[in-house]
Amino acid sequence: MPFAPELRTHSRKVCTLYKAAMRNVEAYYVARTLVRYHQVQLRAEFDKNRCITDPKEQRRLLWVGENEVFMKQCPLPPAKFARSIGVAGGVAYARVVTPPDWVIDFWHPLEKAHFPQYFKKREARKCEYIQKWHQGQLY
Repeated sequence: MPFAPELRTHSRKVCTLYKAAMRNVEAYYVARTLVRYHQVQLRAEFDKNRCITDPKEQRRLLWVGENEVFMKQCPLPPAKFARSIGVAGGVAYARVVTPPDWVIDFWHPLEKAHFPQYFKKREARKCEYIQKWHQGQLY
C-alpha cells in the first residue's frame, strides 16, 4: 500500500500524546510524589491549550508536543504491563488458555467417575441440545 491517510481524529492524537507524556513522566521519576507533581504540571499544560479552535494552531501545538515528548524521552524504557496486548506486548498475555468444552468429552472413564452427577447432567443437556438443533429451535 503506497499511501494510507491518517484516520485518527485530532482529539485521539492529543489523547495518545497525553498518555505518552504521562508514561514518560512515570519512567523518569521514582518517588510517587514527584510523579504526581509533574503529572499535574503536564495536565495544566494540556488544559492551557484546550480552548484553541484554529485547526492550523492545533496541528502546530500537536507537532510541538510530539516533538517535545520525543526529545525528552526517558533513556530507560517505560514499564511494560504483564497482560498488555500492544506491539511491546506483555510477557503474560494469553498465557492462561481456557480449554474448549469438547475436551471434556475425551476424558477417560475413570476420570469421569470422579464427577458422576456432573457428567450425568452434562449428557442430558447434550441430548437436549441435539434435539433442539434438529427441531430448529436454536438461533
